[in-house]
Amino acid sequence: QVQLVESGGGLVQAGGSLRLSCAASGRTFSINAMGWFRQAPGKGREFVAAFGWTGGFTYYADSVRGRFTISGDNPKNTVSLQMNSLKPEDTAVYYCAATQAWAIGSALATDLTYGYWGQGTQVTVSS
Repeated sequence: QVQLVESGGGLVQAGGSLRLSCAASGRTFSINAMGWFRQAPGKGREFVAAFGWTGGFTYYADSVRGRFTISGDNPKNTVSLQMNSLKPEDTAVYYCAATQAWAIGSALATDLTYGYWGQGTQVTVSS
C-alpha cells in the first residue's frame, strides 16, 4: 500500500505562485510515476502533470505547460508542483496520485492509470 499526503494549497492572487508537495509513504519503492490532477467545482477531474521516477521524465497538460513544473525528490518520497503565473481558472482541488504501472506519455494523463490518491488540497486564485 502507498499513502499520499498533499500540502501547500491556499489562496493567491492571479499572477502569483504556489508550490504543492505530495509526500508518499508505505511501499514507495513500488511507485513508477506520480501525477497531479485537479477538479474544479462542477467539473470532472483533469490531468495537470506527471513525473516518472525512471529517468525523471515529465509530462504536462497543455493548459499548464510553461507555467507549472513538476519535480521529484528521491528516494521516491516526494513530488512537488511549482505553479507560477496562476490564473483564476487554475482554481480547483489538486490531487496527488501514484501508479505502479510502467506508463509513459499520454497514459499518465489518464486517472485510471493511478491506483493511489491523496485527499486533495485546495488552490484558489483570485482575480
